[in-house]
Order: sequence, then structure tokens, then C-alpha cells
Amino acid sequence: MNKNKILAACVLSGALMTAPTAHAESYIQGFSNKVSQGFANIAFGFVEIPKNVINISSEQNIFVGMTWGLLRGVGHTVGRTLVGAAELVTSPIPTSEFAAPAYVWDRFSEDSRYFGLHYPGYWTTYGPLDDGE
Repeated sequence: MNKNKILAACVLSGALMTAPTAHAESYIQGFSNKVSQGFANIAFGFVEIPKNVINISSEQNIFVGMTWGLLRGVGHTVGRTLVGAAELVTSPIPTSEFAAPAYVWDRFSEDSRYFGLHYPGYWTTYGPLDDGE
């Protein structure tokens, strides 16, 4: 009877020790992804300005790109920098992505979106990878 209790305790503790290790690798990978995205979005958030100027200029004309694209780029720069700081602060907590595309240089011709929200607008272009409307 005593050996059965010891065997059961060993089997139970072995099962409990193996369960968290299966998720540890994905947690560490998610943590490192959020940290790298946070640092990249803080450091390179300013790339939103030429990105928006180029995209709006190619869709409309250079005057609209240099005016509305510049204003929109400054807004996205502030947004992407703040989202980068939020990703860096919340990196230990597993959450979904805050910004789409994750880095400013990914899918350069698409507009940035934050927290999965679709912002309507005349010069808004979302790609098929983001389920844009």
C-alpha cells in the first residue's frame, strides 16, 4: 500500500513537471518577439513619416502626400512609438500583437493599424494579410 502511494506521487509529480515545459518555449519566443518589436517600434517609429508621404503621394499626388501624408505620418509616429513602449512594458505578459504590421518596414505599402482596429479614411489601405475592410 505504501509503495502504491509513492508510485502515484512520483507519476503525478512527473506529469505536473512536464506540462509547463511544453509552453515555456512558446512563452520565451513570444517574450523575445515583443521585446524586439518594442525596441524597434520605439527606435524606428519616425519611419512612419516618409512611409505615409510615399504611400499617399503614389495614390493621389505629391501635394496631398506632402501635406496630408506628413500630418498622418506624424500621428502614426506618435502612435507607433507609444505602442512600442507598451509592448516593451507588457513583454512578460502574453498578449496579442498591438500593431499590424508588427514592424514599420513590413508591408510598407499598407497603413499601420493599432490594437486590431480598422480606422476608416479615404487614403487608408489595408492588405489581405490583415483582413482589411
